[in-house]
Amino acid sequence: MNSVNQIVAEIKTFLDSKQEEALSYLKLLVKTESPTGSKPAIDKIMELLRQELETLDYYTFRNPGNKSGGYLFARPKQRKKNIPIQLLIGHCDTVWGLNTIKSMPMTDTREKLSGPGVYDMKAGLTQIIFAIKALHHLKLAPSVTPVILINSDEETGSKESTSIIKKLAIIADRAYILEPPLGLQGKLKTARKGIGRFTITVKGKAAHAGLDPEKGVNAIVELSHQIQKLYAMNDAEKGITVNVGTITGGISPNVVAPESTAVIDVRVLNQKDGKFISDKIHSLKPTIPDTTLEIHGKIGRQPMEKTKRNETLWNLALSKAKLMNMNLKDATAGGGSDGNTTSLYTATLDGLGTTGDGAHAQHEFILKEKMMERTLLLTLLILDKPLNLKPLQR
Repeated sequence: MNSVNQIVAEIKTFLDSKQEEALSYLKLLVKTESPTGSKPAIDKIMELLRQELETLDYYTFRNPGNKSGGYLFARPKQRKKNIPIQLLIGHCDTVWGLNTIKSMPMTDTREKLSGPGVYDMKAGLTQIIFAIKALHHLKLAPSVTPVILINSDEETGSKESTSIIKKLAIIADRAYILEPPLGLQGKLKTARKGIGRFTITVKGKAAHAGLDPEKGVNAIVELSHQIQKLYAMNDAEKGITVNVGTITGGISPNVVAPESTAVIDVRVLNQKDGKFISDKIHSLKPTIPDTTLEIHGKIGRQPMEKTKRNETLWNLALSKAKLMNMNLKDATAGGGSDGNTTSLYTATLDGLGTTGDGAHAQHEFILKEKMMERTLLLTLLILDKPLNLKPLQR
């Protein structure tokens, strides 16, 4: 057995011995409910994570946040100077409100662990902790310093934490995102669509629908014309989706509607298409005389594209999976994550969390046997040499 295989075997043996401990810790995180926007709840889970990292000789810093619950930053106390860093990123917030665990209780079967937030993404947080435990216990010193960033506003677009993620990504050699993988095959996410949000407000003119309908200009009718234009922008071949998610308008059934509004979700695979669709939406014109349009919005999260440096990181993961006799696949995700941000500045690999299903759904679960396997993969990736792939390679 050569040295590389020996290291893999030693890490696997350690992680296998910690499987029950890891599951117990994950259960604790799930029981510690942490909905986005609930500062007291976020404080509790952040404290659990902080304490665990400090037992591993990590320096921690907690930013309390303004509108969100802030973020937790951690790095080794003892670290070599002048070596690159790598980012391990996760979020502790969930889409589930407080006391969801009463109506959606955690269940532990032979194969699955179910519960609110277990898949998205408290299993991924547990993997970060136990990957660092493995390095600490086996005295393995990565040549790229692991730096951990756990935020609490990812489910609402990381509005407060994006600035620190960007600052760290700019100086990082690479970024590993511990979001859940895609499907029961555990596919890593090597690309993600960019996400845009747009609002179109139509102004018309009110009038009595029975007495003077000809004196009015119906904003809802105009909006219906705009919706048809929006849906014509969908392009399945290019991966462009334009969806009118909500509409509001009107005053009363007996009043010609003076105003109507639509909120639109846009998804694109690359920045070029994002600019194209943004320009097209902002250039929409009224079709009915005496109506006006107010259009606001943009692509808020740029896509995580299949750049050459991201492909290099994916190939690195394939090489580690081969050492583990693990069959690894990749896919493109329609949703966004903090990987969309890091990918703009450094090599990024997403979906490294534990295989399962049901993100944001009542049946949310992980496959228990996969958690240590994914933790082993993460640990091996952390141990790899610097990529030195900057500047951006497409």
